[in-house]
Amino acid sequence: MTTPLEPHAIAERELCCLVNGLAQQIADHVRERAVTLGLTAAQATALREMTGPMTMRELAERMSCEPSNATFVIDKLEKQGLVKRRAHPTDRRAKHLVLTAAGNASRERLLELLGQDSPLATLNPEQQHALRSLLEQAITRS
Repeated sequence: MTTPLEPHAIAERELCCLVNGLAQQIADHVRERAVTLGLTAAQATALREMTGPMTMRELAERMSCEPSNATFVIDKLEKQGLVKRRAHPTDRRAKHLVLTAAGNASRERLLELLGQDSPLATLNPEQQHALRSLLEQAITRS
């Protein structure tokens, strides 16, 4: 015998499976593109998220990870000459992460590669906007 909540639970489970499937496809896509640039998926994510100078904490938030994990990733990118740490302009305790010229070039190439055959490419701009709005609504807790 089914309960009145069961159809809702089934629909929610199916939706969760779809969201997880999309997330996995996106992660695989990032990983595949990162390899072509000699990067790990985490390094590619860091480069993608570095839209300008930022602190390690800001980058960690954008990467959805702990600052210590972001530090490990940045250490590797710094050794590759893609990122530099500079003094923060207003907080002497913090460092600003900035892309080097090579880092900017790698980021541009990465963005180009990520745009090719993206799992979201089958959606037109309006559909992408609608999906974004729905996902933002679902993850926002008021």
